[in-house]
Amino acid sequence: MPEGAGEALGSKKVLTNCICRTRLLLKMVVNNKWWVMPTESERGNHWCRGRVRGCGFRMTMGREAVLDVLSRTEDHLSAEDIYMRVHETYPAIGLTSVYRTLDMLVNIGLVYKFDFGDGRARFEIAEGPKGKDHHHHLVCTGCGRIVNYRDFIDEEVALLKKTEEGLSRKYNFAITNHLIQFYGLCEACRKK
Repeated sequence: MPEGAGEALGSKKVLTNCICRTRLLLKMVVNNKWWVMPTESERGNHWCRGRVRGCGFRMTMGREAVLDVLSRTEDHLSAEDIYMRVHETYPAIGLTSVYRTLDMLVNIGLVYKFDFGDGRARFEIAEGPKGKDHHHHLVCTGCGRIVNYRDFIDEEVALLKKTEEGLSRKYNFAITNHLIQFYGLCEACRKK
């Protein structure tokens, strides 16, 4: 066995402390194929570690990989989509782990979970490394396309603020956020 070899885990063998090109790597053998796990700088310096730990959870490689996928995309991914992307760089993760991670991230407010009417839950990062990215969604009921709508005009902002204030007074409710989805047909679907 090579230096630093770990024990075999079913069809997986984990090797740690292997020096390759003068850096410390985590290597894995999965189904007789070598995988080199990305270093911390390659995975990104996670801005959310403190938030995860502050809520009483550990920041595992699987959780970090799920957050990496979500923070690098504008798409609204399903759990299966996230699993496929994470599995490319972290083959040891299972679909069940992705589901559990997403549930935990939704519960602590780092990830939003959406139902756009296509029978699949979709996820997006609630707050990325650059802060909150507040937007609404335009959902095409014809093709399922989802547009992130960010370019609000002053009248929209004023209307939303007035609506929030009115609802807060009427129901004695402290509103902290809102999610708005508009449904209709995109230009391409209207032309069909």
